[in-house]
Formats: sequence, structure tokens, C-alpha cells
Amino acid sequence: MATQLTPGQPEKRTPETGTRSFSKKSFSKADEVRDFPKGKLELVEVNGNTVGLITLQPGWRWSTSVKPIAKTESCEVTHFQYMISGTLHVKMDDGTEMDFKGGEVAFTPPGHDAWVVGNEPVVAIDFQGMANYAKAPHEH
Repeated sequence: MATQLTPGQPEKRTPETGTRSFSKKSFSKADEVRDFPKGKLELVEVNGNTVGLITLQPGWRWSTSVKPIAKTESCEVTHFQYMISGTLHVKMDDGTEMDFKGGEVAFTPPGHDAWVVGNEPVVAIDFQGMANYAKAPHEH
């Protein structure tokens, strides 16, 4: 049975088959889960795009929880996130600082430290930069 398209809708394509198709995944069945001190990252890959659900507990700080894994002076990952809950404080290497809170969309360039503010876990969906997050350099 042929797929019906709405008038004006482009033909669906994928690199493998030449046709696009729907695709979905659930974080409840993540492709990969990375645990680190006071944090957890669940990853799904959908049509070549890696998306991460990150949960950071009160007391989490990048420089104490992930720096020993990443082996860099500051986080060198670019983040593009939707903040679901909690407050994440980010301090850039140049000294500028900002809080990101639940309900906000956040962009953070590389070169930063970050930590959870208060007693509520930070939960966020990260659409960029999580493929190698909390992995040792030799694992990339």
C-alpha cells in the first residue's frame, strides 16, 4: 500500500532507503545510560540525532562529578537544552554567570562549570553535545 501524502507535502526520504519515515524512542528504553556521581544521563538516538535526558541531584557540580571523567579543566561541551525542572547555575571560564530554571530553553557554549542550586534535582533534555558527555577521552 502506497503512503498517501497531503498535497504539497514533500516525499518522505531517508539516506538508507530514499524515503523518510516516522521514528521515535523512549527514554524509558534508552540506548545508553551513563551514571556518574550525583547524576545520570540517558541517551536515545533518533534518525542519527543523539538526545540526552540528564538528571542532576542536589550537590552535583561538573567540576567534582564529571571533570575527573572528562579530564578537561572545564566542560568543553556545547549544550542546547530544555530545562524541565530545578535550577542549574553556570559559570563561564571568563567569569560570567547565569541561572537556568525549569521551563526555560538554554544555550551554553563550551568552557564552563555548572552546579545544582537548592534541593531540587535538575532535569533537562539536551539536544546537542551529549554523545560524548561523561565519557573518558579514550572512549570517544
